[in-house]
Amino acid sequence: MTAEERNLSGREVLPALAKIYPQLYLRPGPESAEDYKAIVQRGQDAPTHSLAHFLGHDGDSCVYEGTPAGTVPVITLQERADFELFLQIIAHRCMPDAIPPTQGASMLDGVINWTKIRAHKEEYLRTGGDPDAWSDEFERFTAVRSNYRDALVILSAGPYSAVPAEEVGLSPQEWLKASHAIRKTHECTHFICRRFFPEKKDAVWDELVADAAGLTAAFGTFDRQLAERFLGIDGERYVGGRLENYLDGTNDRQERLNELAAKVHKTLCHFEELFSAWGPVEPYELAIRLEEEIGCWKQR
Repeated sequence: MTAEERNLSGREVLPALAKIYPQLYLRPGPESAEDYKAIVQRGQDAPTHSLAHFLGHDGDSCVYEGTPAGTVPVITLQERADFELFLQIIAHRCMPDAIPPTQGASMLDGVINWTKIRAHKEEYLRTGGDPDAWSDEFERFTAVRSNYRDALVILSAGPYSAVPAEEVGLSPQEWLKASHAIRKTHECTHFICRRFFPEKKDAVWDELVADAAGLTAAFGTFDRQLAERFLGIDGERYVGGRLENYLDGTNDRQERLNELAAKVHKTLCHFEELFSAWGPVEPYELAIRLEEEIGCWKQR
């Protein structure tokens, strides 16, 4: 683990991350557009180093999670406002876009890290590299995406999919703990699947697999009814929930959501059959196995 890759906690989290991703110093809005481009596209410093727009919390954390696809930082922000602000800056290019209340986590892939580029330049020059040839070395280095782009898992701290604790049959404290386990494993599953199965990307299928892994991590088993509740499905009908976050367009939206809900219901019933046949499986291994079953989704 490098000095950059260290576990962080409390109010040191956001300042440490802003040193790596200085766009966090910006407030979302059109007035920040040019500064955002200068920071992200050209590696320039932020005009100010204030994080006053974030609340911060003693319970914030950044922990490096080991997965079959490698290590990924898992950032947990206790304040919902901080979570939304972080997404607006990093994922929405510093625009104040609304974050759905049912979204409590995200896996951000491809975040430019100029710290890595500058560190490589220093090493290149230290070992005798020609300063006049740095532009060529820069192109060679950045031709490999993993050299300078990061994956980040960002989590909020509320109930998973905005489902109240009483609907799950747990105390609020127990449900918050389980929600964190579901979110962390869910987003790390996205990280794994994007690395191992990039050609199989499908937004809703990815959510089904990641939720299954998350539920297994939190409860040791798969609960189909709870998985359907997360997405807002009652049997084969859509009744309101996270599923609509993954549907594009506005035409015939309710009809399309009902059709998608029926497809999801049948797929999750198939998951139940698979889990019964497989027996206990570790969450990330479960996700990898389920990816082999994507045909059951495409055929419905």
